[in-house]
Order: sequence, then structure tokens, then C-alpha cells
Amino acid sequence: MPGGPGSEAGEGFYTPAEVEAGRRLFAGEWNFVSAAPTVEVLPPMRGIEIALAGRSNVGKSSLVNALTGRRALARTSVTPGRTQELIFFTLGPQLTLVDMPGYGFAKAPKEKVDAWTATIHAYLRGRANLARVFVLIDSRHGLKPIDLGVLDGLDKAAVSYAVVLTKADQLGKAERAARIAETEAALLRRPAAFPHVFPTSSRDGDGIAELRAGVVRLMVERGMMALD
Repeated sequence: MPGGPGSEAGEGFYTPAEVEAGRRLFAGEWNFVSAAPTVEVLPPMRGIEIALAGRSNVGKSSLVNALTGRRALARTSVTPGRTQELIFFTLGPQLTLVDMPGYGFAKAPKEKVDAWTATIHAYLRGRANLARVFVLIDSRHGLKPIDLGVLDGLDKAAVSYAVVLTKADQLGKAERAARIAETEAALLRRPAAFPHVFPTSSRDGDGIAELRAGVVRLMVERGMMALD
């Protein structure tokens, strides 16, 4: 496999054709579909789904906007716990992005947080077209015990996931390389983990092209698209 621990995402890992296909794919027309508070009202499955998970205020909504090139497709907030439902955005019939409620903090009663948690677990276990969960980690802080608990749950459920380091522009070059290396090392023995880490910045666009290329590779592997 190209790349390796500590390498920047995209340096020999994705081909120029995959990067270009990702640019064209995500430049398509994205639409908000639904906000589902429970699994009983999830939209019908079609194409493949990519879900974004992470601690509250880690930057999930900002990443949705950066990936799709839309400034306000997903609402962003400085208030942790703002996203309280599974938010679905579609690109035609072939691809859906799912913005999941943040974990670890929420300004809501415990009963409501428990209900969100149950909904998330039910979604992860029962969504047959879920191709990958991108788990967002604040690059300034790295993997925390609460994040490791989420990864444990994904491993147990055999749900494919990859780690996205957000806010990577706020690290110096050496600190950033060290964070990538330690995160990839932490994923080595995890059965459901994609071994490559994606450092990104929604503010300056760093790493967004590689993350799009990663989605393209998934779609090609699933027979949902072909590279020119």
C-alpha cells in the first residue's frame, strides 16, 4: 500500500486521477435531505453513505461545507452539541454525507443525550449502505479516551472508519507530522480502521482534495463510479 505512517495524506497515496475525480464529484449539486432524530425516520437507503463523527465542536459541519464547496450547506456553531440529529445531505442517488451528533458534550438533558446515543448506535449497526465513518479528531489534542471508546465501538460493530485530523493548520510542521504518526500508530491493530490518517483544515482547504479522493476510491471499490 502506498504511503505509510507519518506521511501526509495524498503524498503517493491517491492518484492524480482520483484527486481530479474527487474534485468533479464534490462540485456537483448537494442538497439537504432530512434531519432524523430517530432511526424510525431515516431516509431511504440509496447509493453509499459516508458519516462524519467526532467530539462536539470538532468541526463536522465545517468539514461538510469544505468538502462540498458550499459555505452554509451545514450549519456551524460555536455552541457544542448544536447538532442533535442525523443530518443527511445527498449528491444525486449515488452519495450521501451524514453529519452525526457530536459526542462528549451537549447542552441538553441526560435523557436526550442518551436517546441520541442510542440512535447513533442503531444507525451504525443497521445502515447497510454505510461505506465508512470518518471520525474527526482535533489535531491540537489528538486521540482522547472518549475517542478511543468510539473507535472500540466501531471495531466491535465491524464498521469501517478512518480518522480525520481537523484544524491541522494550527499546528507547526513538526508537530503536525508527529500527530499524524502517533495517530496512525494507534490505528495499526484496530480491525475496522483504515490505516491512513487525513490531516485537514476547513479554513484553508488543506487536505480536502485528498479526503474527496478517498471517497472516490470507496465508490470505485463499491462499483458506484469508474475513473476515466
